Parts: sequence; C-alpha cells; structure tokens
Amino acid sequence: MESIRAIAAGHPWIVTVFWLGALVLAAVFVNFVVKVALVKILHRLIAGVQFLQGPEVVRSGIIARLANAAPALVISTGIMAVPGLPHAAATVVRNAANAFNILVVAMAIAAALGLFHTIWKRRAGSSGRSIKGYVQVATIVVYGIAIILMVAAIIDRSPLILLSGLGALTAVLILVFQDTLLSLVASVQISSTDMVKVGDWIEMPAQNADGDVIEIALHTVKVQNWDKTITTVPIRNLVTQPFKNWRGMQEAGGRRIKRALHIDQNTIRHLSEEELARLGRMKPLRAYIERKTRELADWNAMLGPGEEAADRRRLTNIGTFRAYVESYLKAHPLLRQDMTMIVRQLPPEPEGLPIEIYCFTNTVAWVAYEGIQSDIFDHLYGILPEFGLAVFQSPSGQDFMRFPPVIAPA
Repeated sequence: MESIRAIAAGHPWIVTVFWLGALVLAAVFVNFVVKVALVKILHRLIAGVQFLQGPEVVRSGIIARLANAAPALVISTGIMAVPGLPHAAATVVRNAANAFNILVVAMAIAAALGLFHTIWKRRAGSSGRSIKGYVQVATIVVYGIAIILMVAAIIDRSPLILLSGLGALTAVLILVFQDTLLSLVASVQISSTDMVKVGDWIEMPAQNADGDVIEIALHTVKVQNWDKTITTVPIRNLVTQPFKNWRGMQEAGGRRIKRALHIDQNTIRHLSEEELARLGRMKPLRAYIERKTRELADWNAMLGPGEEAADRRRLTNIGTFRAYVESYLKAHPLLRQDMTMIVRQLPPEPEGLPIEIYCFTNTVAWVAYEGIQSDIFDHLYGILPEFGLAVFQSPSGQDFMRFPPVIAPA
C-alpha cells in the first residue's frame, strides 16, 4: 500500500488517468443501466397506456434520445473532481458534455413534435387540415435556441450575451431565412382561409399540377397527379398564382356536364304533319307536341286564310329535338334535378350549330361520371336521325373518295 502511494506521489498523472478511467467506466455503466434496464421497462409500461398514445411514444424514440443524456450528465458532474486534471481541460470537457445534453433535449423535443404531428394527422381524419408547416417552424425554433445554448455552454458564457449580439445580425438572418419566412406567411394564409387542405383536388396549369394534395409542408405542397406522378409546388405559389380547387364540386355531390352537339345546319327544317304524328307518339315529346300544336294553331288562326305559308308558325326539328333532350335529362335517374339543367343553342360556328347540354351528375367519382356522360351522348347521337338531323363532321379522305374522278380534257 505504501508502495502504491509512493508511486502515485511520484507520478501524479497515474492518479489522473485512474480517475479518468473510473469516470468513463461509470458513464458506460450508467448508459448500460439506463438504456438496457430503465428504458426498456419504461417502454413496456408506456406501451400499455393508450390515452398517452403509448405505442407511438415508443416508436418516436423520445425516451431513447433522452437516455443519451445520462452518461453525459455523469461526465459533466464528475470531470471537475478528477485530481490532477488541468482546470482548462476539465472545463472544456464539462462544457462539451453540457452542450451535448442540450442537443439531446432538442432532439427529444423535435421527436415529440413529430409525434404530435402524427397523432394530429390520424385524429384530423377527413378534415385535411395540415399542421406540418407549423411543426417544421417549431422544430427550427427549437434547434435555433439549442444552437444558441450550445454555443453559450461551450464558451461558458450567458446566452443573453449572444442574444444581445443578434440585433446586429437581424438583417442577415432575415436575408438567410427569407424563403422560410415567406413560406410561413403563405402557410398561415392558406390555413386561415382554408384555401387548400390535404385531399383536395387542385388544378394548377402553370405548375403542371392536376391531382390530389397529399402533403402540405412549410415550403412545398405535394400534388399527386392523375398519372401518379408527383408535382412539388412552392407553397408561396398557391397565394401568388391562380389555381382551381375542385373541393366545392366534391362537397356539392354533383359534377358538371358541359358539352355541345354540333348540328349540321343544312339539316335544320320544319317538321311535316307525318313527322309530328310520329314524334308525338314518343313519351318524352307527347306533352310538348300537344301543347305546341295548340299554341301554334291558335296563333295561325289569327292570321286569316289569305296569309302566306311563310307567315305561319310551324315546329322545327331542331326545336323539337331540344325539347326532347330537356325531357330526357329531367327523367334521367343519374342526374341531379336540384341543380342547374339547361339545353341551349350557342351562336352558330363554322363547325355547325352547337346545342349545349349543361347539367350535373349525382356522383363525383371520375369513372362513374364519364360513364354517365358517355351514355347520355351515345343516346343523343343515336336519336338525331329520328328528327332528320345530322351532326357536323369535317370531310375526311373517305368523303372525297365518293366524288367521281375528274378527267382532264384532252
């Protein structure tokens, strides 16, 4: 024993190394006990508590990250007690351990914010309100504060000294974080006005975006297009550029059909008595033709027998067809009768006379909507010849082949 004391007295660095080794072993032991024993036991206890969202807490790694602070706490509290260690070196180690502890706490808070966002998304459900941008801002603020505290811990100065020096750097910080600040303002505007939320179908031609919003973050909005590609749109563009949100259509429960039949104007004419009798037997037109026949008969009776035939009013095939389409749409079981329903003539064009159908289906599902729209126009195209009408179609090569060949004179 006396020899050991003599050696230690003659070589003080041995004592220093011994206590340093003991401190490292203590830190390793504490790390083992905390992570292997306490953390696992705590995980098992929390996992069974549903109102604390136990499973999500375990998966988030909050406790595991906080456990990393245990060995650093041992070193920061014990390093100053190591004999023979220079004060400057002990101070540096202590300050570095304290800075590490601050970083660990910041990472745990960031994990807690991520956990909160996960729980929010699950409970928000179909509301689609995204708080990811706010979570990202809060995470940036946490790490910003952590950096200030870590620097203050390393240099062993009060963080207020560093904060007082930030006033001169305000302009630089605003310039550096310009995009973040503008994106944050845009996020607040979008959230407060409910312009866009997750699940909305938006159409933004300037950004080649046409599909469902799948994520709203601090800087970007992700849109999954109908071809399954992903378009990333800067969130500021949703405030500064025009876009179309189809949420109103989805909430209304009806999707608009707005399409025109282009009628060949050469086929428009008055109906003969035989055609009127034949069309009058059609159920959608029976009441219309009876009413119009009485109305026209009363009108023509006021003209007298000597009036020209051109002065008399008669039913046209285009007007009767329009009345048929109106009756057909009103009886259609897959159209919304409580929404706008119009069959109208548009101004004549070189491609014919447009008869536009304007109505709403009782579903907003894309496939079902296209099926209803196609069935309606299949029927209308097929019924046109019953009225003596034809659709306009630009002549093709087959049409020109019907003409007899032109023989050049000899």
